[in-house]
Amino acid sequence: MSTWLWGWPMIIMLLGTHLFLTIRLKFPQRKIFTAIKLSVTPDKGSNGDVSQFGALATSLAATIGTGNIIGVATAVSLGGPGAVFWCWITGVLGMATKYGEGLLAIKYRVKTSNGEMLGGPMYALERGLGMKWLGVLFCVFAALAAFGIGNTVQANSIALLLDESYGISPHLAGMVMAVLVALVIFFGVKGIAAICSGFVPFMAVFYILGCIYILIVNHAYLGETVNLIFSSAFSPQAAGGGFAGATVMMAMRYGIARGLFSNESGMGSAPIVAAAAQTRNPVRQALVSSTGTFWDTVIICALTGLVLVSSIIAYPDISCADGAALTKAAFSKIPYVGEIILTVGIVTFAFSTILGWSYYAEKAIEYLGGKKIIKYYRAVWVVAIYLGSVMNLGLVWNLADFMNALMAIPNLVSLVLLSNVLVRDTDKYLWKDNLEAEGE
Repeated sequence: MSTWLWGWPMIIMLLGTHLFLTIRLKFPQRKIFTAIKLSVTPDKGSNGDVSQFGALATSLAATIGTGNIIGVATAVSLGGPGAVFWCWITGVLGMATKYGEGLLAIKYRVKTSNGEMLGGPMYALERGLGMKWLGVLFCVFAALAAFGIGNTVQANSIALLLDESYGISPHLAGMVMAVLVALVIFFGVKGIAAICSGFVPFMAVFYILGCIYILIVNHAYLGETVNLIFSSAFSPQAAGGGFAGATVMMAMRYGIARGLFSNESGMGSAPIVAAAAQTRNPVRQALVSSTGTFWDTVIICALTGLVLVSSIIAYPDISCADGAALTKAAFSKIPYVGEIILTVGIVTFAFSTILGWSYYAEKAIEYLGGKKIIKYYRAVWVVAIYLGSVMNLGLVWNLADFMNALMAIPNLVSLVLLSNVLVRDTDKYLWKDNLEAEGE
């Protein structure tokens, strides 16, 4: 069921929303450099629990995961080099949707009696559309999905890698991960944001520099790589070699699906933490939120794709049949640093995803049952990390994929039905150069 739902139905819904919002909002992607500047500029004196950068870092922590590495390789192995192009396109268009999510998160957030900010698709649905029942459904799907894609499968990825590469017992790896995560999440969003603000830039820069190093080693093949990616995105004959079975439709199918799944634009997860940001008006945070998709897909997924395709061209003995095997083979061809880059990349990306999704799940569960059950949720979350490290998770992967798709549907409803609000605020603050103005 998850394979079908994450096929053309979800591609049409998500990509259609990306295109719809890109056009209706007059291409907010044009303001990417302004958005990047805002993301590292504290908006002092504004309401919120964490800085805009802290909210962005937490969102990126959850978004940048194993999908940026192994997921891209799977798209390339199944859809050919052209999948990299379609993955990149979803990132460019998805920035508009992530922008819209961030705007609605601030617009409809609420302040609790203790001064904490709460927001996300559930509040946009309840306060903006009067559809609390749909907000409840979103939270149910989000809470269930979190324990899959945001917890057990990430812990399992780390444990398997450490076991295969260094002989570290999954039991030991699971216990260490559980303790480390517990030390962070029991401090709440401020603790998570503080760790992610330092952790995410390090892991992203390390991986990006590693990819650049590999591309320098493969520099003789870069021209052919770029040409192959673009030509095979539109012509099945262009792929050739190990990609002879790939078609244009397959390149689109797997490239778009991987891009959508990787950057989470439209899934409704990122606006949950965006609502906690210190910002003077909704559009400032909307711009900052859009940079998450830019870094995740337009930069990191694209670099991974270039590394994989150039390595396949440089080393014809590399098999393209399996995504995980393709990733390991491509990085291992680089002497001394290839395996280190891959190991550190997967471990840090997966660990940060656990931290980011722990916050999403916490807020979804709080919406459903109140703050009194959070301490029990945190205990279960920590135990699940250990269990995920030592279990076979084939069924969990499928369930998580299915729940991720279901949580996206209520969020897309709020984005489309509240698009007039998005247009009005975007025109008021962005296109009339009022970014310094206080919000309503």
